[in-house]
Amino acid sequence: MSLLEKLPFGKRGQADDGAAATVATPSKQSGKGRPTPKRKDAQARKLQPIVPADRKAAKREARAKQDQAWERQRQAMQTGDERYLPPRDKGPIKRYIRDYVDARYSLGELFMPLTLVLLVVFIAFSSRHTLISYYFMLVIYLFLLVSIVDAVICWRRLRRRLYAKFGQDKVQEQGTIFWYIFSRCFNLRRWRQPAPQEVGRSYVPRSVDLTCRGR
Repeated sequence: MSLLEKLPFGKRGQADDGAAATVATPSKQSGKGRPTPKRKDAQARKLQPIVPADRKAAKREARAKQDQAWERQRQAMQTGDERYLPPRDKGPIKRYIRDYVDARYSLGELFMPLTLVLLVVFIAFSSRHTLISYYFMLVIYLFLLVSIVDAVICWRRLRRRLYAKFGQDKVQEQGTIFWYIFSRCFNLRRWRQPAPQEVGRSYVPRSVDLTCRGR
């Protein structure tokens, strides 16, 4: 027996070498047959170039996607498809507001055409009949005031309905709904976006009962 075999660390070293050999043997047999890629190499494969190789083709593709998105949104404004509506008009609460306002007749709908007619008359008579022009302007301001009062009444009634149907917390999460109601009341029916959901000539609201018509 040699001196190295008598030393304790010599036996320990041989034992470690034997254990390493027994551990290494099954790993070679049950391995994937290829080395495991390094982490930085795997990440490098996932990285995409910031600047595309063909910029013109990338611009055409981005423009085509944007045009498709605009077209879907335009069609949704006419059909009321919730998937492609802008965030301002999405959700059951906003849909209920639109259906309620569209199911009634608002004085604000007549404000814009009436104002245009009265302004034409005002310009025609302003040079010769000052008093008549003054009355025309007074009629415009009075009709504006009455239209605002009508929109406020619509807002108060609609707010009570929304609280009863959806709960006060959910309605308040939508922010200030007054201007959403006010702008729709003062817009012509054919110019409202999203468009009122109509069937033929008679309006059929989807989320509002017919008892609110004309109120």
